[in-house]
Amino acid sequence: MTIAVKAIALALALAATPALAQDKVKLVTIAELSGPGATAGTNWKSGIELAVEEINAKGGILGRKIDLTAYDTQTNPANARAAVQRAIDEGTHAVLGPVYTGSIMASMQIAQRAEIAQLAAGDGTAYTAQGNPFIFRTSLSQSAAMPKIAAYLKDQVKAKSVAVVWVNNDFGKGGHEAILKELKSRGIEVPVDLSTEQGQADFAGEAIKVKNAQVDAVFVYLNEEESARLLVAMRDQNVGKPVIGETTILSQKVIELAGKAADGVRGHVGQTVDAPI
Repeated sequence: MTIAVKAIALALALAATPALAQDKVKLVTIAELSGPGATAGTNWKSGIELAVEEINAKGGILGRKIDLTAYDTQTNPANARAAVQRAIDEGTHAVLGPVYTGSIMASMQIAQRAEIAQLAAGDGTAYTAQGNPFIFRTSLSQSAAMPKIAAYLKDQVKAKSVAVVWVNNDFGKGGHEAILKELKSRGIEVPVDLSTEQGQADFAGEAIKVKNAQVDAVFVYLNEEESARLLVAMRDQNVGKPVIGETTILSQKVIELAGKAADGVRGHVGQTVDAPI
């Protein structure tokens, strides 16, 4: 909820223009409400809806209620582009979303050309490194989070070797590049570096490779459902190594799907850039 409240607050601040002569403040959230990103997208939408409900209950902004509309990208970057254009055509004051880095990268230039603020939820570093003054992030970037994770692996887990399992999409590629850089700088070896596919159903092969490598820990950077499948596969193979991840691996969806296979899993939840962990 905290991220959504911050996103709404910034969007409304940016919306404080003469256009507010309208009866309501129009906002559009664009999220992955179906497809592989449905868990993350639904959480994003629910948080924003809760924030809007609270703000409207207090009288809205400048005495005007927020009118929120939601569009589903179906976890498809092309649909995200179309949805952002539709939101702009309908007169939104700001675009809230999408969540997946690939969809953000595909849609952000449309909002930029229209000079409409876009508040995005992705962890990818690339989209706020483009010099676009109209794009804002609501979570820490991978470049801010990965040094903390690597430091934790070295200083707390005492890992000298780590298996890295990541998803081959824009989100996963950015995180993979960032974590390898940080592990290397700390002298931690990565004998197993496994790329997986979005929507992958079977992780038995990856679990066996991780087990055979005899690493000290496993770093997992997958989407929710795939994270749960990998955890179950590693339990079935008795991997028995500490599992560390990012915010995704701690989601309620992963816990529900993985069950006891999620016991003991640790993850980094970014709060502020200067937080020690």
